Amino acid sequence: MTLPSIFVAHGSPTLAVENNAYTSFLAELGASLPRPKGIVIFSAHWDSPDQCIGADDQHAALHDFYGFPEQMYTLDYPAPGDPKLYEEIKHLFSQHNLFHQPVRNRGLDHGAWVVLRHIYPDADIPVVPLSIDSRRAPQEQYEIGQMLAPLREQGILIIGSGGLVHNLRTLKETNEPAEWAVQYDDWIGQQLQDWNLRHLFQYDKKAPYAKQAVPSYGIEHFSPLFYVMGAADDQRSARKLFQSYVLGSLSLNCWAFGQENDQ
Repeated sequence: MTLPSIFVAHGSPTLAVENNAYTSFLAELGASLPRPKGIVIFSAHWDSPDQCIGADDQHAALHDFYGFPEQMYTLDYPAPGDPKLYEEIKHLFSQHNLFHQPVRNRGLDHGAWVVLRHIYPDADIPVVPLSIDSRRAPQEQYEIGQMLAPLREQGILIIGSGGLVHNLRTLKETNEPAEWAVQYDDWIGQQLQDWNLRHLFQYDKKAPYAKQAVPSYGIEHFSPLFYVMGAADDQRSARKLFQSYVLGSLSLNCWAFGQENDQ
């Protein structure tokens, strides 16, 4: 059973308690996929110059946000870890001479548990979180994803959680999508469908409105895309599963890579 790799937008932490078209889609996504044996997730909110691997046997939700309703700080996502999957990831990284280190007692940041709470609400599938490094070149991020490609053939679901358009300084009190955000998303979408790595690796220079969509202070939200694309390099197929906007320009979208259209 070979699973796709998935890029999913996590929007605001309040997504955890929202009930809308996007959260309904996320629930349907989990139901539509073959049940994974484990989940590997790259989150925008774990950004480290070293490649870190979450090594906990049991996870808890990390409430890494401020100023939200009190209810948000009572939510948990007690997914188990997976020592065997952790060791397999270490082995794959070592094979490719990628320096890596274990991290314990961190918990799952909100980029991870907020979306997993909707996709797999029972928290009964083992999870191994991985850090990103937003300072790496996109090609390097892609190559790290490639190292993990064998996991997909073992029934492991690889997820990247972030946002293709994620600039908190441009948000407005409207759900009418900003034209510049739509144009940027459309450009990225076309490159994904064409698997045009040359353009994607230079998105910051070639994409329309790139500086608004991916500001220098928010680049970590875009980075998970390259990791999960790399994990599907053997198939190089991309399919948009969902697209909507909130607060004018916050893009909520989901892409599947390495998944045939009839799957």
